[in-house]
Amino acid sequence: MAYKVVVMGVSGSGKSTLARRLAQALNGSFVEGDDHHAEESRDKMRRGIALCDSDREPWLDRLSACMHTKADTTVLSCSALKRSYRARLRASVDDLNFVFLDISLSEAIERVSQRRGHEFPASLVADQFAALESPAGEGRVLCLSAGQALGRNVAEAVRWIRAETEQSVGH
Repeated sequence: MAYKVVVMGVSGSGKSTLARRLAQALNGSFVEGDDHHAEESRDKMRRGIALCDSDREPWLDRLSACMHTKADTTVLSCSALKRSYRARLRASVDDLNFVFLDISLSEAIERVSQRRGHEFPASLVADQFAALESPAGEGRVLCLSAGQALGRNVAEAVRWIRAETEQSVGH
């Protein structure tokens, strides 16, 4: 069974770490969403300029294509901040599951401030919170606390993804 999963949340929520571990637990491949940003977007972020929809839409299309072309289990780390972004991903990838890592603004800023060599500055975290449209209540979304232990989040996500996929296959 191949699973398609997006681990989403604001910068600093731990989505890349969880996505990498989740891919290992599901015997799949990990895709780092940040690696697929256009150079212009990377430059904007380095200069502390928030990305807008027109920056993110081609990025989301690249991520969709990447997930769509992989036949095996694929776990993507992607902020997927807005409903429209998630809808764009869902339109290209069948049976897509989202794992949302919820975190407070202060904790996210603290975590991003600790990073070294990352192109996303802490000054942009508040912009991500302003853009975030919570996925709570949307179908095929698991909400987890970014403050929980990584192992616990991995285990909960694996159980949920397997159950969610079995349920959709059974219908």
